Amino acid sequence: MASAEKPAHFLQQLVAADIAEGRVQHVVTRFPPEPNGYLHLGHAKSICLNFGLAEEFGGSCNLRFDDTNPEKESQEFVDAIQRDIRWLGFQWQGEVRFTSDYFEQLYLWAIELIRAGRAYVCELSAEQARAYRGTLTERGTYSPWRDRPVEESLDLFARMRSGEFEPGAMSLRAKIDMAHGNINMRDPVLYRIRKAHHHHTGDAWCIYPSYDYAHGQSDAIEGITHSICTLEFEDHRPLYDWLIDNLPVPAKPRQYEFARLNPNYTVTSKRKLRLLVEEGHVEGWDDPRMPILAGMRRRGIPPQAIRNFCDMVGVTRANSVVDIAMLEFAIRDYLDKEAARAMCVLRPLEVLLQSDGELPASVAGANHPNRDELGSRDIAFSARIYIETDDFREEANKKYKRLVLGKRVRLRHACVIEATGVEKDAQGQFTRVLARVVEDSFGKDPADGNKPKGVIHWVSEQSQPCEIRLYDRLFLDEAPDAGGKDFL
Repeated sequence: MASAEKPAHFLQQLVAADIAEGRVQHVVTRFPPEPNGYLHLGHAKSICLNFGLAEEFGGSCNLRFDDTNPEKESQEFVDAIQRDIRWLGFQWQGEVRFTSDYFEQLYLWAIELIRAGRAYVCELSAEQARAYRGTLTERGTYSPWRDRPVEESLDLFARMRSGEFEPGAMSLRAKIDMAHGNINMRDPVLYRIRKAHHHHTGDAWCIYPSYDYAHGQSDAIEGITHSICTLEFEDHRPLYDWLIDNLPVPAKPRQYEFARLNPNYTVTSKRKLRLLVEEGHVEGWDDPRMPILAGMRRRGIPPQAIRNFCDMVGVTRANSVVDIAMLEFAIRDYLDKEAARAMCVLRPLEVLLQSDGELPASVAGANHPNRDELGSRDIAFSARIYIETDDFREEANKKYKRLVLGKRVRLRHACVIEATGVEKDAQGQFTRVLARVVEDSFGKDPADGNKPKGVIHWVSEQSQPCEIRLYDRLFLDEAPDAGGKDFL
């Protein structure tokens, strides 16, 4: 159950109530991604929630690919999604599942709807169907094929499956209510003709179920108890329930909705992220600037930091924008507690050390200031070292705690030094700092009592060169995806 430190969120409360009141014996959730792109930061919240609820209540979570749109799906995305889920630290129950595994059963159930007078084959084009659908304030118009005989719809549906008709020529629609206040209930499309190769079923099918038709029935087949969706599917729930109630499904899952993750300075529309990739604005799906899990992994972000971020954001039913700085804090916080330390200089400034005694060839440095179990390391030391250019000034006020001409600073893990001179190029830029090593200050305060106020990092001349890639946020606009504006 939820920890004592943090109140249970509303989904935890709902699941707990379902168990307590005997509606559910064993919790089964699912994560149902479409294999039409890589997973982004918003998916991480859904993954943590679905797998987390199952784990919390001693249940299980399935991975099922919603592969009902063959034109945009591929095995590359299937493989990438599995890799990302494992990277986040989760493991699904049993084998990977696909909605396409249930195509035959879904087809047979569609036939049952036709026989019961609850579905019909419609010959309106997609544009006509949209026009007939009506608006939020005006009721829809019945299709002229709505009352065609059951046997005729059965025959046409079979011929649709056999490939006799071209895409767009016909569709199978549920017969519900064209005056319904919820537009999703106005005779929604259940099947469309799509003559496209499918990554999982090959060319076995040329008709494909809609998401609304396939989703709930696939949940029922798998015995899902809680279908956890984002808020945009709330208006689809009446159709989800209508189909469950009108078909002989083996189980009746419950759909609950939560607010999706909306970080600022970020786009989490898979369609728009695909545009960034396909139009060459980024190097690929795993570009480290992308809010894609593969890109975040490549950037070096630890998976636990992302999980911590999702926990910090919480679970509500109120749509809101989350400051991306929360993610950046979660990353820093995790690394501060877990990561072994190392020193690196990005903009090196040479410092030539002068000493009255012999300098050590190396100094010892703890791998973590608060975790002795991580041990220590030997750090090469020499008379020529490099510090950050920004860590030296000729003059500075008292707030500046780094190296200043005529003043002292401590080299981390090493000694105290005092700047005695500086060399510059023709443009006045610092090229070398001259400094003396304060006697007997390795690992302890100077004997003269003049302690430095700051500590800076450094590397010796024996250190290895490395390539450092610095990444900023991909978008400078706080709301790049707001109001339908051109995010590019």
